[in-house]
Amino acid sequence: MNKSVLLTVADTIDTGIKRISNIIAWTYVLLIIAIISQIVLRRGFHAGLIALEELQWHLYAIGVMFGMAYTQVLDKHVRVDLLHQNMTLRTQQWVEIMGILLLAIPFIGTLFLNSFDFVYESWRVSERSWSPSGLAFTWAIKAVIPLSCGLLLLAFVSRLARSIQQLRAPVSKGA
Repeated sequence: MNKSVLLTVADTIDTGIKRISNIIAWTYVLLIIAIISQIVLRRGFHAGLIALEELQWHLYAIGVMFGMAYTQVLDKHVRVDLLHQNMTLRTQQWVEIMGILLLAIPFIGTLFLNSFDFVYESWRVSERSWSPSGLAFTWAIKAVIPLSCGLLLLAFVSRLARSIQQLRAPVSKGA
C-alpha cells in the first residue's frame, strides 16, 4: 500500500525525534552518576559540591524537556481519558486536531519564540550560578528551552498529520 504524504512526513519527524531522544536519554546515566557521586561525597567525606548539585538539576531538566517530544511521538503523554474513551474514533481525532491547533501549538509556539530573548540575555551577560562555587554558562541550560520546544512543535506537527490522515482514511486505533 502506498503511504500518504502526511504519514511519510509524520514518520520522518518521529524517527528524528526518537533518534535525538535516544541520545538525550543518556543524560539520565550522567544524572545517576552525579547523584551517586554527591551522596558519596556527602556521606563518605562530609563534603558535597554545589556545582554537582546544580548539575543534577540541569541534567534532570534536559531529560524532562526533551522527553516531552518523545512522549508525544509515542502517544504516551498524560491525557484525561474519562471523556475521550467514550468518544468515537472520528470524534477523538477531531478533539486531537482542535487541541493541537488551538491549545498546544499556540502555547508551545509562544514559549519557543519568547525563549530566544531569555537565552540571548543570559548569554549576553554571561549569566552564571548565584552560588560562588556553582556552574557557569547558565545560558547553555536555558538554551534547552527553545531546542526542546522546537522538537515538541515538530512532534505536534507529526501528531496532527497522523490525526488528519486517520480522519481521511480511518484505520484501526492501534495503527
